[in-house]
Amino acid sequence: MTPLRQQLLDCMQVRHFSMRTQQAYVRWVYDLAKYTHRSPDTLQDSELKEYLWSLTLDRHLSSSTCAQAFHALNFFYGQVLGRTFNEQLLPPMKRQQKIPELLSLSEVKRIIDVCRNPKYRMMIMLCYGCGLRLSEVCLLKVKNIAGEQRVIHLQQAKGAKDRCIPVSDSLLHELRLYWQRFHPIVYLFFKPIEDQPLHQSSLQKAYYKAKKDAGILKQGGIHALRHAFATHQLMAGMPLPELQHILGHKDIRTTVRYTHWLPHYQAVQGAQFDLLKQLEQQL
Repeated sequence: MTPLRQQLLDCMQVRHFSMRTQQAYVRWVYDLAKYTHRSPDTLQDSELKEYLWSLTLDRHLSSSTCAQAFHALNFFYGQVLGRTFNEQLLPPMKRQQKIPELLSLSEVKRIIDVCRNPKYRMMIMLCYGCGLRLSEVCLLKVKNIAGEQRVIHLQQAKGAKDRCIPVSDSLLHELRLYWQRFHPIVYLFFKPIEDQPLHQSSLQKAYYKAKKDAGILKQGGIHALRHAFATHQLMAGMPLPELQHILGHKDIRTTVRYTHWLPHYQAVQGAQFDLLKQLEQQL
């Protein structure tokens, strides 16, 4: 490991950056070095600008991906090398607002039903039944499940925030059946040989296969289940502040975006919604 790489990792770890962010920032600094064929600490502002612009002009990457590259390099040069830039490296970009294709109740049910692997099936049910992110379900531990309280305690999730997520009776029943079969000790979903969590790519691949086997052509990865959870809960009347807490959104405006599908949305105070039970009612 080079000294610069170690310094970058140290700067991120002392600030408690997530592992995913650390990996992304290291990857962008490496990509910069590969593009320029030089050590990053020898580059001029004009060379950094050329690299960042090439991400859009030559590689046609999305605005969000280019923004991530900029933030990674801005952190590296500012915090590791102590440099400031004399010119604007990247012009202001309009973020692409893509509305994901919404999965219906029947489509979610088909995806779950065709998934034959019991571990991946349980993970898919958690993504939909609780609105969990891919990383959150993969890192879920046995101790995070509080059966008597009917909640999942997520510790240091995205944004380094803890939150409690209600678990429906149907989902809790499935979790108990899963535990009786596999008896996980630390991680709920573990690798077969070592007590380590399943890799995120494994679940993503399993989801794509299940979606294909279910004959669903809508675009999007497993994050579509989180969108479906949010939208279906709003369809059932869940209040926006409650959904905001479950999803872990810092700004309620992020949660409000899900009402795009529901022009006549109305909240029902105090209601509890069991999405898996609704799936069982599908023909």
